[in-house]
Amino acid sequence: MESARLAALKNLVAQNPSDSFSRFGLAMEYRNTGDLESAAREFQALLEANPGYAAAYFHFGQTLEKLARTDEAREVYRRGVEVTAAKGDRHAQSELEGALELM
Repeated sequence: MESARLAALKNLVAQNPSDSFSRFGLAMEYRNTGDLESAAREFQALLEANPGYAAAYFHFGQTLEKLARTDEAREVYRRGVEVTAAKGDRHAQSELEGALELM
């Protein structure tokens, strides 16, 4: 049975698919409930629409790692490093570099 939170987030994304914050929330909710494939699809959609959404790279990479899709996870982390470096977001860049080193 779908949780009220998941249903609400899906509704928000359906109403405004370009809202990055809602899509990130939906991806995280899928991840938290163990639906990793759906989470990965939502992270992918988010980054296609908003490649500058730095937080999504780390969580998308982790989700891909849990799905044993390590090559894809590495690529997501690498893209995230590039994006965060270009934005000057040193903290997020460091987290992504750390994730890459641990692979």
